[in-house]
Amino acid sequence: MTIPEIRPEQSIELLKALHILTRDGKLNQDSRRKLKQVYHLFQFIEPLLAQLKEKNPNFCVVDLGAGKSYLGFILVDLYLRHHAKAARMVGIETRAELVAQSTALAHDLGFSQMQFLNESVADSIHSSTLPERVDMVTALHACNTATDDAIRFGLAKQARFMVLVPCCQAEVAGVLRKHKAQQLKDPLAEIWRHPLHTREFGSQVTNTLRCLQLEAHGYQVTVTELVGWEHSLKNELIIAEHKGPPKPHTIARLQALLERLGLQELNDRFFVPSAVPVEL
Repeated sequence: MTIPEIRPEQSIELLKALHILTRDGKLNQDSRRKLKQVYHLFQFIEPLLAQLKEKNPNFCVVDLGAGKSYLGFILVDLYLRHHAKAARMVGIETRAELVAQSTALAHDLGFSQMQFLNESVADSIHSSTLPERVDMVTALHACNTATDDAIRFGLAKQARFMVLVPCCQAEVAGVLRKHKAQQLKDPLAEIWRHPLHTREFGSQVTNTLRCLQLEAHGYQVTVTELVGWEHSLKNELIIAEHKGPPKPHTIARLQALLERLGLQELNDRFFVPSAVPVEL
């Protein structure tokens, strides 16, 4: 039976394994919502994959904090195995049992372009299994500082594209909370004086600093919604494409913002004292 929402080239067995389809191959209301989200995310990434293929058919995509490798499987199913058969998809995950499950599923589906490494993001930067440069870095729902680890990985690997969906961001809020008494001398601190506002503002500031950091390294950054607010409040999608050399003016603005908000202790996390241009 043909399901109109399912694209003809999609693997039914994969969709069952990802619980997008029920065991008997049908869609329910929840799975229709999941499928809609899959297509929405894919529409952002597909043109980037096409650009990579045009320049280098052997391109490499690395998904950091892959979990069950939901995103990696979808990208291979919808694009790589049809249009970029020489490309690689690598999932990095610290939980060995999830790496084993993903490896088994890829084998069962015949998705030979996929590989999974049981490593932390920090360790994977120096992994001999990965090339010195990768073409795209993805990190879906990377909690707290995991998004920053992904950015460091992308910078170290001179990625052309980074696709990031941050989740919770607690560290900046913690620093704001710690120095609140001193910060309240500045009327601007009223924005985050109340605990709820501290958390919300901390999340907003975290992603603003990440965008500035990427721009300082010569990336063009686009921020948009991943899904509608009715589905999730953790909704921000950051897409960065490397366009040119580092930008001293943006570095100065990043440093000024850290100082204005009393976040100097996070300089090492966000500040970019120097940068190496990425060759396109």
